[in-house]
Amino acid sequence: MNDPANPADALRAALADLVDGLPPRQAAQAVERLIANYRGATPTDAPILRDRADVVAYAAYRMPATFAAVRSALAAFADAVPGWVPGSHVDVGGGTGAATWAAGATWDGVRPVTVLDWAEPALALGREIATAHPALRDVRWQRSRIGAALTIESTDLVTVSYVLNELTGPDRAALVDAAATAARAVVIVEAGTPDGYARVIEARDRLISAGFQVAAPCPHSAACPIVPGTDWCHFAARVSRSSLHRQVKGGSLAYEDEKFSYVAATRLPVAPAPSRVVRRPQIRKGQVLLDLCETSPSSPHEQLRRRTVTKRHGDLYKAARDADWGDSWPPSEGNPPTQ
Repeated sequence: MNDPANPADALRAALADLVDGLPPRQAAQAVERLIANYRGATPTDAPILRDRADVVAYAAYRMPATFAAVRSALAAFADAVPGWVPGSHVDVGGGTGAATWAAGATWDGVRPVTVLDWAEPALALGREIATAHPALRDVRWQRSRIGAALTIESTDLVTVSYVLNELTGPDRAALVDAAATAARAVVIVEAGTPDGYARVIEARDRLISAGFQVAAPCPHSAACPIVPGTDWCHFAARVSRSSLHRQVKGGSLAYEDEKFSYVAATRLPVAPAPSRVVRRPQIRKGQVLLDLCETSPSSPHEQLRRRTVTKRHGDLYKAARDADWGDSWPPSEGNPPTQ
């Protein structure tokens, strides 16, 4: 049963109302065209979302997945910076505002929020949808070119979700540098593909060079242990499929998994996870296999390691059976904050 006070439920209901007013064939055609654009390898310097039909289709099709991915990244960040609540938030390239909803689902309360995007139809629809959630009714929706000329006002939190893939290399660098200059915390989310991971690693390196520490998903701010070209770090968030999802994809399942890569970095003291589950745990008879990115006690570097947890480990085995891809490990264990 939906709870209107729950941001995820409020967003789902608002999107369902939008789609009810759009002819199914038109929505499906708009989604197919948008998917083709987003899968393209060539960055664009013009808005992909052209009109209300595009934006409604995008919002209904992509907002739940973007919300789920950003919500997962923000939750991991919040775990690494316990007790901190952002006093202000700027969502760069935020479109219809999925990351704004995700921040509201992560931290209670009302805070000044600005959504920057270059597509006026997206901003207009984001403003319309936000009326469904009291905490978002005073969000400022501002048209802004996302690129080298971008300026970001001083803020506690900057989010950048599914934006870097639309930019040229110099514009990506300028955006990350602007975010690092303006914010105390920066959370960047990209598609969970090899190219998306490469963009996240590029941004991660720039944030570290700017004096940030990685709060999540990595155990610390050393170099990623994945050899470039051999693998990529990504996670998954489960998303309930809408009728539009099922219509466009022809799927029968009531859900799908949104694959994403991310980095959350900050100037604040952090207590990153001792290690992170970087693949789906494999549950075997009497044992659980966990693929972890972890900090070595004898080395300043991160490393990838498979750990086998068996029934002999007692409560740890029970925890391993409940562990999910992307979780910190071991559970309920943290490090003292580092400066």
